[in-house]
Amino acid sequence: MKIDLNADLGEGAPTDAALLAVITSANIACGGHAGDDQTMRRAVLQAMARGVGIGAHPSYPDREGFGRRVVPMPYDALVDIVARQVERLQRVANAAGAALGHVKAHGALYNVAVDDGEVARAIGEAIRRVDPTLIAVALAGSPMAEIFRAMALRTVEEAFIDRGYTATGRLVPRDRPGALLTDPAAAAARAVRMVRDGVVGSVDGVEIRVHADTLCVHADTPGSPAIASAARTALESAGIRVAPMA
Repeated sequence: MKIDLNADLGEGAPTDAALLAVITSANIACGGHAGDDQTMRRAVLQAMARGVGIGAHPSYPDREGFGRRVVPMPYDALVDIVARQVERLQRVANAAGAALGHVKAHGALYNVAVDDGEVARAIGEAIRRVDPTLIAVALAGSPMAEIFRAMALRTVEEAFIDRGYTATGRLVPRDRPGALLTDPAAAAARAVRMVRDGVVGSVDGVEIRVHADTLCVHADTPGSPAIASAARTALESAGIRVAPMA
């Protein structure tokens, strides 16, 4: 068994260096909700030094709201905004001698795309415009994943070890009870169950089937480095290889 462990970086959190010692793929903010050329270059160089896979983390244009607000816009405008963010990180990575490997949408853009086919297609079209060989990351078991596959994109399905799930397999909104899982031991046990058994417990008490190729821990979750470290240790102790998605 193999699994990737990813985290969102370059967003101003003080945990980037600690997370890079543990994770295998980095989703780097590329200007939509956070980040500039300097922070992108720093994150790229740090990821390169650790052998961590490099990915773009585009969002709605919402720096004030950290990309957690929906910004309605026409399809073509959304394609362009996402593509420009991905291209920006690609240029920074290439200038540093690195290759961009994947794209994972951030915040509200990701959450809307999970069930909104037009938004998912816009993200997919942006990826194809920049480089159709890039991996597209989608919530495990979602229509978003199916749309990416239908667009002939290399699709990786993602589950979250630090976020609560509803009985429908969606993430609990951040403003509701049970949205965050901050106990490292509980997150580590969840990670192993997700990969080995293909299940995750929901806040409603229902167990959900899940197939994940990559597991995410958010940099701004309290104690995120300890969560990621505990998860990696538990996965490897269970005989599961932790390696980049690419």
